[in-house]
Amino acid sequence: MYTSLNRQRSDMTIFQKIIDKEIPAHIVYEDDKTLAFLDIHPAVPGHTLVIPKNPAEFVWDLPADDYQALMETSRKLALHIRKTMPQQYVHMSIVGTDVPHAHVHLIPFDQTVDFHNPERMQAEPDHQALAEIAKKLQISS
Repeated sequence: MYTSLNRQRSDMTIFQKIIDKEIPAHIVYEDDKTLAFLDIHPAVPGHTLVIPKNPAEFVWDLPADDYQALMETSRKLALHIRKTMPQQYVHMSIVGTDVPHAHVHLIPFDQTVDFHNPERMQAEPDHQALAEIAKKLQISS
């Protein structure tokens, strides 16, 4: 299991704090190499982030087994989201720019979604709605 005990506090990303359970998150999946939780500023309900517990900034910097685990978890959750949420498709994007910790966005959709809406990012998270969706999407490893 990865921990951030050897990292400086100033190096800690919000994702590392979620991994370390220092801040709350609406977790839908966790295993020894990955963690998945709902985005608190979702493009749409069910917008899920999948992160490696190994804190690499870019997916290409991950060891092969961590990269493979990230992709397997993303696939597992995308299939589950398709079965659980009303949308027909799941958009997947791999990012590491807004938070310097590699992560995958899984976003259910039926048509074009404005993924970068600045107003949505400024809104107060609806934690009750997030908790209900997280309960619906949770799966065990």
